[in-house]
Amino acid sequence: MPVTDVITDPQALTLSVTAEFPAPVERLWKAYADPRQLERFWGPPGWPATFTSFDHTVGGFAQYRMNGPKGESSSGSWEFTHIDEPRGFEVIDRFVGDDGRPLPDMPAMRMTFAFEPFDGGSRMVTVSHFASVEALEQVVAMGVVEGTKMAMSQLDAVLQDLREYAQGKGTRLELLDDTHVRITRLVDGPRELVWRAHTEPELVRQWMLGPEGWEMTECTDSTVVGETYRNSWAPVGDTPGEPFGFEGEVLLVDAPRRAVTTERMQGTDGPSTLNDLSLYEEDGATLITLLIEYPDLATRDMILATGMVDGMEASYDRLEHAILVPES
Repeated sequence: MPVTDVITDPQALTLSVTAEFPAPVERLWKAYADPRQLERFWGPPGWPATFTSFDHTVGGFAQYRMNGPKGESSSGSWEFTHIDEPRGFEVIDRFVGDDGRPLPDMPAMRMTFAFEPFDGGSRMVTVSHFASVEALEQVVAMGVVEGTKMAMSQLDAVLQDLREYAQGKGTRLELLDDTHVRITRLVDGPRELVWRAHTEPELVRQWMLGPEGWEMTECTDSTVVGETYRNSWAPVGDTPGEPFGFEGEVLLVDAPRRAVTTERMQGTDGPSTLNDLSLYEEDGATLITLLIEYPDLATRDMILATGMVDGMEASYDRLEHAILVPES
């Protein structure tokens, strides 16, 4: 986790966050100066940011919107008040409505970002300055500390070349907290085709099979918000195991980048998980990221103990071949 320290100081009316990264200051600066790179980490997992404007000059404004997994949204704006490339910058950060105007019941804060060389990489210190203790407490109560930590955990992938970051490392599992995990896998193929492989039943049946010896007996995927889906599997021949399946509802679709669904075991009343799939392409490779929210720690550990990640790696290996063959 890049974040090394978080200090809330009611007397100074500040919230300070320190993070360290294995990349030079100039590379860290570029991540904050490019809105397309900012979008990959500014919002915490499950709340990705979209910058709709970005005037990176003193006196200029940047506007962004973060979209939650259930269709929620939160918008903000930056007013750039100081820029010192590549050592840092300062903004006035405001919560805004759909019309871009500041929300009167939400606090504004002055934020300074300072980048400095550190131990072969770089250190970032972000300090948020508030007008009152009440404003500081309001923002902390909204979960900004945990949200910042989780957002910063995404920056390592941005600072590295995507293939350097993920190629050959298989399916990786990160435990973000008691109820959230992040699973990533790089596949060598274009995002459009990876999206189709996740959403078109005739393609899903070719790869989403788990370990050897299993077959997909039912696949009714949907990309329409509000519709339901069902996927079922069964062992083939003498393969041990009992048939099972999952079903759920489509909550959000942003083709070909993101899809959010619920998921529960067929024939049960729950518990359900929230599955947030996102796809990012760079240099012809696509990073698949699946953020899963569990109802509690016990459910998380029970499901992970089934060997789910190993089964996903077997499926992703098939997916990689499935997307390469049509292009060869």
